[in-house]
Amino acid sequence: MSGVLALPREAAGAVAAARRAIGGGYREDAWGYAPQFARDVEPLLDLLYDHWWRVSADGVDHVPARGGVLIAANHAGVLPWDASMIATAIRRRHGAARHPRFLVLDWAFELPWASVAIRRFGGVPASQHDALRLLREGHVVMVFPEGEKGTGKAWSERYHLERFGRGGFIELALRAGVPIVPTAVVGSEEIYPMIARAPSALARLVGAPYLPITPTFPLLGPFGAIPLPSRWRITFAPAVDLRPHGPEAADDRALVLDLSERIRETIQEQLEATLVQRRGAFL
Repeated sequence: MSGVLALPREAAGAVAAARRAIGGGYREDAWGYAPQFARDVEPLLDLLYDHWWRVSADGVDHVPARGGVLIAANHAGVLPWDASMIATAIRRRHGAARHPRFLVLDWAFELPWASVAIRRFGGVPASQHDALRLLREGHVVMVFPEGEKGTGKAWSERYHLERFGRGGFIELALRAGVPIVPTAVVGSEEIYPMIARAPSALARLVGAPYLPITPTFPLLGPFGAIPLPSRWRITFAPAVDLRPHGPEAADDRALVLDLSERIRETIQEQLEATLVQRRGAFL
């Protein structure tokens, strides 16, 4: 009974936190990150983590407690809910000192209703220069190597990783001398099950690369943007230390592509192992 009573209290706390966050007046660092904003939205994220998506996280200890580290993960959806849940898992294990920054494609910063929150929570424009500087400053940095292709998969292609492009994230880790933690997220690809894409003209109106047509959107209007309550499991694989290769290895294209494919295979294998184990997407 106490657990049932606790949920409304947590929901009330999350609503109060959202109101504070909307209020503004935050001090931001050079990247736009606002530590107080991140603290203010913690109750809302904890509510989503514990009760909406019922997230379980394994291997969080593989994320070093200090120093720069690159987290490479699969990605789904127009909004970075997966980044927020990965960050929540790390924060709950390591504390506020390990609040990750995450690289976001430029179009996300054109969304008038989400761009400010994304930036204040740690979103950074996806550029090699910015990411390298953050890593050298000792931050945890999240990257989603599938890029835009990973966010717009059809329902039939969920959890099948796209190719990781030209391996830019490997170059980053080599130049910065930091480890990579391959990370698999299962559950995120069911929150907006895409059955088709809306005409591109509609997507351009909100600055997004595409607008998904799902069982609830646009049928339910704004309520269709509420993510479905799938059950999530986040798995952090053991860190891959690239330091023995040295920073000069970033110019070795064959090595970069080979390492990129190894990371992709690690994440894909973990996705498949988790999918075999789960009873259902919403159970």
